[in-house]
Parts: sequence; structure tokens; C-alpha cells
Amino acid sequence: MKKSIIAVATSCLLATSSAVLADVSATVNVTSDYTFNGVSQTVNDPALQASLDYAGTDGFYAGAWASTVDFGSGEDTNIELDAYAGKYFQLDEKIGLDAGIAYYTYHGDSASDTYNYPEAYAKFSYNSSVGDTELNFWYSWDYFGLDAGHYITMVAHTFEVAPGHNVRASFDRSTSNDANKWSWNGKESYNHVRLEYMTSYEGFDFNLAVEDTNMDIDIADSRIILSVSRTFGL
Repeated sequence: MKKSIIAVATSCLLATSSAVLADVSATVNVTSDYTFNGVSQTVNDPALQASLDYAGTDGFYAGAWASTVDFGSGEDTNIELDAYAGKYFQLDEKIGLDAGIAYYTYHGDSASDTYNYPEAYAKFSYNSSVGDTELNFWYSWDYFGLDAGHYITMVAHTFEVAPGHNVRASFDRSTSNDANKWSWNGKESYNHVRLEYMTSYEGFDFNLAVEDTNMDIDIADSRIILSVSRTFGL
């Protein structure tokens, strides 16, 4: 299993185009369930997460992100630690591009490091009077250390329902290029939908989401997730 860093860690880094954030920041997050595109990485249990990020005024960013994990079945892997770097390009006044690479590592078991793998990504954003639209892509040529190609495509839209209150709807599809090496519940691909409400209060960011997949397994069924985070400028 893995975490999609674009969903959590790099989302705050898109602000590099504006220099609103400090050059270096740290974020701590508590979530009722850590899911990767609808699949729990903690067997449906809560997780503690943290990141350390650098954002340059030229759009370059780099950082590290960590989370507790639990893959069950006697597996002792308990920590995921990811590193990433990329650059945000403002192509014109409405269109942006965020491109970079990430490396996922796992720790806690003697075989945990065999799961490590790289991933490249490209995210296109379009800002309009009715909100922000995203078209995002991720690709790994060694998914979960199995020498299997794997890619994810996503379309999402975020709109403001009231000042300081936003709703984001997304649809993504995860696909394995070699189902003999990696499959999703016996299939080469699956779909995932997510609807989330986002707001902030007294320096804390709140995210309440409902999501589901078309896989009929307990760790990927419909669920509600609550996350609370706080970011500190360093």
C-alpha cells in the first residue's frame, strides 16, 4: 500500500507561486483513517502524520512527509516516510502546472524496505470564477518495489460555498500495467470517488470527507474521515 503524496503533502505547496507561506514550514495532522485513494493504510484505524516543507519564491519546493501505517496480516511495517521535490509553474493567469518526483519508503519490519518505490507526477490546475479544476497524473515504474508500472489519473474541482468554507469533489482511477505483479483485489484497476469539506478555525485546518471505491473489500469500502491539522512557519 502507499500514500498519494499529492493528495496531502504537496497540496499546501502549490502556494509557492505566492510566497504567502514561510520558506520552511511544518505540519502535524491527525486523521481518523489514512487512506490512499480510498484504500486504508491503517486497517481502518487513525493515523498521526507530519511533514516538513521548503517552498521557494521561484516555485521550487521540497519536503518530507511521515505517517503511521498498519498493513495487518502480521505485517510489522509501521512507518511510511516519503521525500519529494518539484516545481510549480504559473503558465498564465489561470493555468498552473505542478511537476515533481517522490520516493516512498517503509520502516518497522525487516522486509519493509523492499516496498520502497519512486513516483513522478504532473498536476494541471485551472482557476475560474466557479472554482479550481485539477487534472492530475502519477506514474511509478517500480510500484511497491515489484518492478510493475502503475499510474493514477484524477479529475477534481474545488469551490467555495462561503468565505473560508470549501468543498472538493474528485474522481480517480488507479491502474496496474502488470496485474500479474500487482493487482487491486484481483483486477488491474479500480475507481475512487471522494467529497470533502474544508475549513479553518483558530489556526487549525479541518477536513471532513466521505469516499468510496468500486472494490468490495473492507479496507476500501465507503467511509467518513475526519482530519485536523496545524501548520507552523519555521
